[in-house]
Amino acid sequence: MDFPLTELSLYVMAISVGIFTVIAAITDYKARKIYNVLTVPFFVLGIIYQSVFNGWEGLMYGGLGFLAGFGSFFLIWMAGSGAAGDVKMMGALSVWLGFKATLAVMIVGTLFVLVGSFMILFWSVIRRGARKTKETYLATGKTLKGKKKKYKAETMEQKQKRGLMPFALPVVLATWSVTTWMVVKSIVLQ
Repeated sequence: MDFPLTELSLYVMAISVGIFTVIAAITDYKARKIYNVLTVPFFVLGIIYQSVFNGWEGLMYGGLGFLAGFGSFFLIWMAGSGAAGDVKMMGALSVWLGFKATLAVMIVGTLFVLVGSFMILFWSVIRRGARKTKETYLATGKTLKGKKKKYKAETMEQKQKRGLMPFALPVVLATWSVTTWMVVKSIVLQ
């Protein structure tokens, strides 16, 4: 099912999503958090956007997007990866994007995560060496000298330090890529 968007609704969506993702990326980079004060209103605005521009069909399409985006990220979060802000960000975005664009963002975002992670690890190995990179990014419980530390549960701060990158950045880049593609496709097909 390819949901048709009018030119005006596509531009409203692209601009709104662009502004939201920039703010989310900045807060995630600076504070390693995506705040509810950003995600909840954007989610509600997504429902309003879908109902005003696309009616019941748009609400259903946005709902399917929400199930795909929020649902997938919620399962990832429950498995212990990612953060709750990432889940809420994807939930708010997916209402605006709908089902197909949400799936595209998740696929393209995964590619950005893979490329970004590889580049960060590669640069770290060059700059600091393989052993120091391994100690930094793997929670092995070993020190550089090979002596085991007493096991203590990893705190959220330690987990965040060990993280390669804030997850909002790849999602933002993927969202921009997908929405740009949607706008270009709309212009070309006219």
